[in-house]
Amino acid sequence: MSDVWVTVIGLALITVAIRGAGPLLFGGRELPGALGRIMPLMAPALLAGLVVSETLSDANGFVVDERLIGLGAATAVLTVRRDSPILAVFVAGIVTALARLVL
Repeated sequence: MSDVWVTVIGLALITVAIRGAGPLLFGGRELPGALGRIMPLMAPALLAGLVVSETLSDANGFVVDERLIGLGAATAVLTVRRDSPILAVFVAGIVTALARLVL
């Protein structure tokens, strides 16, 4: 077995252990007030940060191009219509493609 597969299997086992530790150690307990209100907001905030950082980064560093226009259109669709994220992905793709044609 190669070193790559040993690393993949090791990381998979560590991930399972970390993900399983939370429910085993803290299952059935209520979170403190402030943490209980903030916790549901952490996943969308993390996802938004990842989307923006991937949109604005390139091999050469920070870049602003047509992808930012598509991201803005997708954000507008989600904000105004409160519709499906799938629709936002399609809107972002279409607007980005059109912006690349025009610019």
